[in-house]
Amino acid sequence: MKKLVAYITSSLPDREFTIDLALAMKENGVDSIELGIPFSDPVADGPVIEKANNIALKSGYKIKDTLYISQKIAKEIDTLWMGYFNPFYHKGVEYFLDEAKNLGVSGFIIPDLSYEESLAYRALFDEKGVALIDFVAPTDSEDRIKEVVKDSKKFIYLVAYAGITGSDKKEDISEVISNIKKHSQTPVYIGFGVNEKTAKEKAKNVDGVIVGSAFIKILLSDLTNREKIDKICELSGKIKDLINS
Repeated sequence: MKKLVAYITSSLPDREFTIDLALAMKENGVDSIELGIPFSDPVADGPVIEKANNIALKSGYKIKDTLYISQKIAKEIDTLWMGYFNPFYHKGVEYFLDEAKNLGVSGFIIPDLSYEESLAYRALFDEKGVALIDFVAPTDSEDRIKEVVKDSKKFIYLVAYAGITGSDKKEDISEVISNIKKHSQTPVYIGFGVNEKTAKEKAKNVDGVIVGSAFIKILLSDLTNREKIDKICELSGKIKDLINS
């Protein structure tokens, strides 16, 4: 069974809603929640997720909100924190790792922390038993892929194309997938541009998909909160069926 990881923005529109949404998504095909930590300059994300980040920040988001949400959901559904390195560095990577361990958060996704920069922190992640998710891009050589994935934990995040999230760009990544699997037994999940139209095709030859912008578009709509949860759950169930059909 191929896995579905869902990105949602912490506290959009508030933290109680985020808890309700995450737990509802668990019942509708989602295997892991990628809980986004709002940041003012999300360089890997497209305009949809950038807008969501800005709204959450303007509404008074604090790191403690992600901790509170995680306390309520991490024991119910596999939870990872997705954020840019600045907040982790500012408060201390060890601080976040201790909180993650206490709350049951299983991994971190930090898109602007390069593999080389991450080497300074990997022993600490291993000590705390929290995964630092490795990224592979379609531009990576086989030699680089071999280096990046050699000690990968939990899953490898395969970026579907060069660019930002939420785009409909297409690239032939069959060789990249082959090179990953040649050098690692860790599951491969593909992200960037995955939605109900693309999920079935993108899921070929990988172990799961990561979906963000498709859900955040609904969160940014004018629907009521109940309608947003219902529509997101309908979409997550549909995507889960598509990738496994």
